[in-house]
Amino acid sequence: MILSADDLHVIKWYVDSAFAVHPDFKSHTGGGMTYGRGMPITMSRKQKLNTRSSTEAELVGANDMSTMVLWTKLFMEAQGVEIKKNILYQDNKSTILLENNGKRSSGKRTRAFNIRYFFLTDQIEKGNLSVEYCSTTEMIADYMSKPLQGKLFQKFKKLIMGHSSFFPIACDDRSVLEEIRYVEG
Repeated sequence: MILSADDLHVIKWYVDSAFAVHPDFKSHTGGGMTYGRGMPITMSRKQKLNTRSSTEAELVGANDMSTMVLWTKLFMEAQGVEIKKNILYQDNKSTILLENNGKRSSGKRTRAFNIRYFFLTDQIEKGNLSVEYCSTTEMIADYMSKPLQGKLFQKFKKLIMGHSSFFPIACDDRSVLEEIRYVEG
């Protein structure tokens, strides 16, 4: 594994969920943290409750990872490193709306999940976290949540192990059709 940091003041988390993939129809969450090259912290686990949609599964996944996301920020600050951005990348725009807007984006179906997304909304409002969009084709957390094969498996494995670097432009609101460049190294 090769680890290096582009900027110690910016923590990037990639979190994704696979909806209802277990025999009991529970979803699976995967995610990891990077400073630029390699992922020193990763997680892959079955969710503890059933969800009714991929949006809810993504929300549960973000909530499951939130303890690690917030703890890492606090740990780095305790080491004397000021964290300017703690970014949680997700590929589900409905989930991002719920996390950023709270009650204003919710309906009757999300009522049972109020505590989960209100916690994340509260952390966003406090400045402890920001949630940004990452296209599905660039969601590295898929490696920990889905059975990938072929080129995508190889690409994400190299990124996680630090054998390739990715540019910070890989996860923004650009078109998924736009080419993202990787550096072998």
